[in-house]
Amino acid sequence: MIDKVNQMRSFLNPFVSQKRGRGRSVLITLLFGAAAATVQAGIPIQHWTQANGVEVFLVESPAIPMVDVLIEFDGGSRRDPKGQAGLAAATANLVGLGVKASAAGPALDENQLGEAWADLGAGFGASASGDRLSYSLRTLTDPAQLKPALALAARILTEPSLPAPLWQREQERWQAALKESETQPGTVAAKAFGRAVYGDHPYGQKATAASLGAIQISDMQAYLKRSLNPCHATATVVGALSRAQAEAAVNQLTRGLSPGVNAQAGKDCASNALPTISGVAPLQAAQTLRIPFDSAQAHVIMGQPGIKRSDPDYFPLLVGNYILGGGGFVSRLTQAVREERGLSYSVSSGFSPGLHEGAFSIGLQTRPDQADQALKVAREVLDTFLQEGPTEAELQAAKENLIGGFPLRIDSNRKLLDNVANMARHRLPLNYLDTWTQQIQHLTVADVRAAMARHLQPNRMVTVLVGAQP
Repeated sequence: MIDKVNQMRSFLNPFVSQKRGRGRSVLITLLFGAAAATVQAGIPIQHWTQANGVEVFLVESPAIPMVDVLIEFDGGSRRDPKGQAGLAAATANLVGLGVKASAAGPALDENQLGEAWADLGAGFGASASGDRLSYSLRTLTDPAQLKPALALAARILTEPSLPAPLWQREQERWQAALKESETQPGTVAAKAFGRAVYGDHPYGQKATAASLGAIQISDMQAYLKRSLNPCHATATVVGALSRAQAEAAVNQLTRGLSPGVNAQAGKDCASNALPTISGVAPLQAAQTLRIPFDSAQAHVIMGQPGIKRSDPDYFPLLVGNYILGGGGFVSRLTQAVREERGLSYSVSSGFSPGLHEGAFSIGLQTRPDQADQALKVAREVLDTFLQEGPTEAELQAAKENLIGGFPLRIDSNRKLLDNVANMARHRLPLNYLDTWTQQIQHLTVADVRAAMARHLQPNRMVTVLVGAQP
């Protein structure tokens, strides 16, 4: 099915390179709409739970002899201890820089690991987001490459050496980057906005020189022991592996993790529940923060806590935000702030949903003496949109663009992997991709207006202005 989407893209390339015009736009909409319908009909996602508790999501894509695997744990920065913001990210950065000697093989340092991956023609990475600790592997499925790639990735998951000298090096780099970021008005604005919107919620925690200095190797080891629990893991596999092969691959990657849970023996993961993290508290009143900063551009951010990714209003908010400020030059904010008044080169809005209520924000940059005027216009646009909703023409245009672009969201194994992993992460239904375009298509003006009004309260938003003239 991925091949069909790629063929469609190749067919469209000559049209995409032509001069913009309505005929071209209509053609692309029609062709991608047809492709979307084809894709929806054929993304079979297999789902099961391994004996050790790992949930597996598999999409077989045999056209290319390659596989992408993403294993994720409930261990992102939202679980960083107080005073140690950055622990998850620091640990993820260090795990791939060395493995200990064991029965599986000799110790390997940073350079030796790099050479080993290069020799295999494979790629491996670890990262931490706000919600998850993730390990990714891409390798050819020929046994000569697949078997050693899985073995090496399994060692990194279960036997990282976490070398202290490298943590000292990485910590110094990170602290230097933090210091440099304080010279950037955009970073200053984003940090102030995050603190004001999230308050004491872990989403508002950001690494500082002090929090990084408080992290020791023993803290990383304890973090991995807590986080690398198969009961809290999902594995997404996309590529040229059968179910049996995927089961074997995931088992090889995770069998060294503990505590193991033998589902076949009648046990489950209930006794391994992690501490509950409360949601982001709604804002009780409007707040404006003016931060002096000597810069050529003032940075303005306005917003509030938004929604969880699992919120049933996700689709009407996606469409509503596209019309408000997420659709580039066709959005209302761009038309009012940039095109009609020339107050900003760019202005946009967006939701950042996660396992908790990620922020909704409107952001723009403008001349320091125009910041208040640009902010006033943005607020007026938001107020009007919440009161009236989109027009029928705006709604139809947004639907056509979003539905027409859907095939580009899944036109490679890696993109499909990310989408399926997102479904696993947020407990979305297995037919989520199959029904994506229908979820957009059936929306009405009333649906969009009601959803935006339910979740956005302009009279209780945080506004941050960095570098604006008084």
